[in-house]
Amino acid sequence: MKVLYTAAAMSSGDARNGHVRSSDGLLDFDLATPKEMGGAGGATNPEQLFAAGYSACFHSALKAVARQKKIDITDSSVSAEVGIGPNDQGGFALTVALHAEIGGVDQATADELVQAAHQVCPYSNATRGNIPVTVDATVE
Repeated sequence: MKVLYTAAAMSSGDARNGHVRSSDGLLDFDLATPKEMGGAGGATNPEQLFAAGYSACFHSALKAVARQKKIDITDSSVSAEVGIGPNDQGGFALTVALHAEIGGVDQATADELVQAAHQVCPYSNATRGNIPVTVDATVE
């Protein structure tokens, strides 16, 4: 694979209660374990960052697929829910649910677009077979 771009970031301090910074300085903030996991909350966490990245990447894939099919989905959005919990091996595992809202198309077209996007999205390709990911669409 020819790499077109490489993102780099570093975590320092107390891991989930530490600090992250991207190599270009555009991301630069503290992390906090969510209250639901016994932490103090009050700052972002790795699952929120993953949800933000996946939703943006999937939305880009959705728009690309729609463009190829000559379907206008200007009025669209994608949300991602990333869950974390204990697995059977004594560690933790993730789940992802992607929800697309698409205006100007019927439900069958929206469903077809999200399934096609799920095949081309780099995040979907990276997670496939590793964590459960569900995708669905709602028409506006």
